[in-house]
Amino acid sequence: MVENVPCLTHHHDGVTIEGYSRAAVQTCWRINELKLLFDVGVQPWDFMGTPVMFISHAHLDHIAALPAYVSRRRMMKMSPPIVYMPDSAVDTAWDMLQNFRRLDRGAMPCELVGLLPGDEAHISREYVVTALPTRHTIDSVGFVVHHRRHKLKPEFQDLSGSKIRDVKHSGIEVTTEIRIPVLAYTGDTNPRGLDENPVFFDAKILISEMTFVAPEHRKEKIHKHGHMHVDDYRDRAERFNNELIIAAHLSTRYNAAQVKRFVQKALPDGLDGRLKLWL
Repeated sequence: MVENVPCLTHHHDGVTIEGYSRAAVQTCWRINELKLLFDVGVQPWDFMGTPVMFISHAHLDHIAALPAYVSRRRMMKMSPPIVYMPDSAVDTAWDMLQNFRRLDRGAMPCELVGLLPGDEAHISREYVVTALPTRHTIDSVGFVVHHRRHKLKPEFQDLSGSKIRDVKHSGIEVTTEIRIPVLAYTGDTNPRGLDENPVFFDAKILISEMTFVAPEHRKEKIHKHGHMHVDDYRDRAERFNNELIIAAHLSTRYNAAQVKRFVQKALPDGLDGRLKLWL
């Protein structure tokens, strides 16, 4: 493996979260068990084996390495990836790839799929990803991964297996779909991106942004530019039902010690120990 990006790794209940995120630098995430990537501001060499990617928005620190991702899969004779992104970014992203094709003299085979808020991507029989509207300075979406399960409807629960099969063969639907939000990723957003999408608070794992942490940084300016402050987490402390909350995309204005000190002051209990700073 070529270790060319300072990726961090965290395990939670059978799920492995890997990635790197720093504001205005680079953001990328991999959820290995779900075979999903989120954002591609940088493209770690071993991430290229994952064939499905969701891009939250088209700022360079979240999309700049898309040509490298597509090209590397071609060079390694892998299938063309499927890349989901805000619908308004698709045409320009395609033009970017074609410009690199002319520069690199190599094909850029991939499928770019535009998403509007509310659109769904069925990535397997068990999992579906929904795009949610977030609040940034350009068009942006966050994502929630739902685990789909089918539960027998109450009116059929007392029937034997053979009778249930008979009912099913008659064309009657005997189950109902239940969706469990297992992971959510907001990308860059101000607090309205959370408040307007309550499912973010209910996902088992939430990956979000906490770009600013210093008390002197004005929240109204931060929110105007589509970001969040640690105080936004404190103000919503009672709403987070997540088992794990990853706060990432921290500003390069702070070093790790400063981030920990400011967050400890604002959230002494670390949201009941569920908050992990991606440092």
